[in-house]
Amino acid sequence: MAGGELILALPDDVLALISAHLRPRDLLALSAADRRLHAALSAADKPWLAQCRRLLPSSSPPSHLLSWRAAAGGSSLTVCRFLHSAAPLRGLWAQQNPELGNLVAALPGFLSLVAIRAIPQELSPRLRWAPVFELLADAHGRPALLFLHGAGSLFPGRLSSLHPNTNALLLEALAPSPSSSSSSFSRLSFGNRCGLLDALVASCRVKLPPDLAAAPLFARSDEDLPLLAARREAMLRLHKDSSSSGGGMVSRAELEALLLEAAKKMPPTTNGDAAGDKVPLRRSLSAMAGFVRKGLLQMVTRSASANSTVEFGGSKHLALDEFLRAGKSVGLSLRGAQLRLSTYRAWPSMHGNRFALYKLATQAPVPGREYAGLWGGTFGWPPGRPEDDRKPRKALFFLLLSYEEDSERKLMLIATKVLEGTHYVVHPNGSAMFIARMGEPSTEAFPWQSDEDSRRVDIARSFAGEGIAAGYGFRYPGSKPGSLFALQDGRLAFVWRDNKSVLTLQRLDLEELLRKGERVPALPPIPNFAYLTKSLSNVFSVTHNSSGCSSSPR
Repeated sequence: MAGGELILALPDDVLALISAHLRPRDLLALSAADRRLHAALSAADKPWLAQCRRLLPSSSPPSHLLSWRAAAGGSSLTVCRFLHSAAPLRGLWAQQNPELGNLVAALPGFLSLVAIRAIPQELSPRLRWAPVFELLADAHGRPALLFLHGAGSLFPGRLSSLHPNTNALLLEALAPSPSSSSSSFSRLSFGNRCGLLDALVASCRVKLPPDLAAAPLFARSDEDLPLLAARREAMLRLHKDSSSSGGGMVSRAELEALLLEAAKKMPPTTNGDAAGDKVPLRRSLSAMAGFVRKGLLQMVTRSASANSTVEFGGSKHLALDEFLRAGKSVGLSLRGAQLRLSTYRAWPSMHGNRFALYKLATQAPVPGREYAGLWGGTFGWPPGRPEDDRKPRKALFFLLLSYEEDSERKLMLIATKVLEGTHYVVHPNGSAMFIARMGEPSTEAFPWQSDEDSRRVDIARSFAGEGIAAGYGFRYPGSKPGSLFALQDGRLAFVWRDNKSVLTLQRLDLEELLRKGERVPALPPIPNFAYLTKSLSNVFSVTHNSSGCSSSPR
């Protein structure tokens, strides 16, 4: 018998067991080898169901997968295609501003991917979060249908492209034309990009019905599955209805009218910048308004002045009217791109004037590098407890622990701050809260004998290192010697040698915390995606409580 005939002769259960050890592209390559194999594998459900189990996180119960399959018309292939396509989007994302943290986690919803922001806060039984965007699978299983969240409304769009090694998510305006590309938006000046996105969200807003606004975004238990299935159908109808009226697309004429109206309302400026020049992020919005107003009025009214030729013709930026001429309409889009990014201690170098989220490289714990991953902690001993309301709550820090080698090839453990739960920032994003030298045992003793429950503290291992301290200013802090202690109960504690300040950490399952967390209202749509205005205060928190930052060594 030929190889194809042997495979076709296998029972479905045996084929499913074999396929569980393959990758989706291996199955697709196998189906392309023979027409009968292609027909058989396309019709078979169990092999693709086995692939879905491999692609779904281990925390998702089998009942969730079966509900997804039912929503996809009983096709495990459709579910598999979605999980495989959306895989580059899973994980942690961040923006530099505000300094307190802009940490976004992308996790499975219901045949969808939901991106939600962890809100900086004090230690609490429930982690607060707000939705940022979600991508729904279309009829073929592609994560193509975008909904941007913001201030109680939805803003429909599409996923324009997704690189397999995506490290940046870009919110853009896209003109769907063969002569245009998603990269053309990035060639516009910062002021024109702001104006376009503002005009688009003002035009394509979809108000959420009350029952849809109250529905969960992801399953917290099996009881949520019927609600999620109904919500998905309603969301698909919303996107379809918006498609019949443009699908979030705004005609060129309507967009020009919106831009002109916005330009008329902007106050003039006297800064003298030439149109098309790159606008620095830290410049105030009022100073930037005159530049945008002048450029938009010239584009819309087709000014014949000599200045128009100088400003647009000689500019390094793409002219706004040239961008709009690429298509009859423009819409919101999300683009997953692979940018050339440098990193410093696990924190990517971010562009200050791009509406983008940047992926954080999260190392998985392996033998010899057991402490890699996401941890949460508080300052002070004994460690804070979420349910303890008798004492003032402490600021909750999220740290990403990763391993690097120094110039001498010696292994270091670096704890990078990615979220800080204070009212006013103490340490900048990307700070190394401490660095431990894994080949150098500490000679210091742990200062405390008992924990918060009066139990004996047992130390498994200890390492010498340095912890963050004031020294060179806010952006470039100094460091002071200290020790990292690995406790027998699985927690970590870094102790500064001089003042005995301590930062105690325990490993986090962020997806689980968010599923059990408390949803809070989102910011307006564009700041909700990427808050580009510099801020040292907690712009995402609904209530600004006092923090326990006084226990920080700073």
